[in-house]
Amino acid sequence: MHPVLAKDNVAVVTGGASGIGLEITKRLMALGMKVAIADLSGPALERAAAETGALGVAADVTDRAALEALKVRVERELGPVSALFANAAIQPGSDVFDERGTWGRVIDVNLMGLVHTVQVLAPAMIASGAPGLIVMTGSKQGITTPPGDPAYNAAKAGVKAFAEAVQHDLRGRDGCRVEARLLIPGFVWTGLTRQGRTEKPAGAWTAVQLVDYLLAALDRDEFYILCPDNDVDRATDNKRILWAAGDIVENRPPLSRWHGDYDAAFKAWLER
Repeated sequence: MHPVLAKDNVAVVTGGASGIGLEITKRLMALGMKVAIADLSGPALERAAAETGALGVAADVTDRAALEALKVRVERELGPVSALFANAAIQPGSDVFDERGTWGRVIDVNLMGLVHTVQVLAPAMIASGAPGLIVMTGSKQGITTPPGDPAYNAAKAGVKAFAEAVQHDLRGRDGCRVEARLLIPGFVWTGLTRQGRTEKPAGAWTAVQLVDYLLAALDRDEFYILCPDNDVDRATDNKRILWAAGDIVENRPPLSRWHGDYDAAFKAWLER
């Protein structure tokens, strides 16, 4: 187990009232950590706090003042933060020209909410001189950017770039003992991915499987925690990512993997 994830250390999990965040909270509580769930006010937060025994704090990550208040309350009631899981996200769907009117909220929550969370909580973690861990939840959609949900893709691509910048900054600071990691889930069955379905698709992982993989990966020296699922293994992910990068290098049409003219070439690439 990662040394920061230890008994009596304090963790904050944003978006911790459901899905991946709730499962992270359960695991941290089982390790004897003191955990604060930050999520929107409402029954889900109340249920999660009651179920896990964690401190439930109503905080909208798009509201920097609410995050500042979260920091003050956590430090007062639990102690200085050692681990931060910046996980809050939404996925209402989107289209290129924003006919659904979802772009603003998606960018505010999924990208700027995560940025503000780290900016508010990380400085005290760094200044303490103690070991610390920041895990930011990205998505494969922020790397290969498949068609269908451009706002989500853009936000998660921003998360990847921000997480890389954070880790680069941390490792260049003299005496800094805080590190950052980027969690890149595959297809995980949560409220975010149900999209009206009532039964888990065979290809999806559960949140339990995802967090199992996350905790094991934190023991390894891996910044990019690229998760498989029941349909896609690591080798396939690697080829998809390299193909996406090849669109730029070879100046193919963007998203050529989904462009009919490249069907045969992409299939051959996967079969190499």
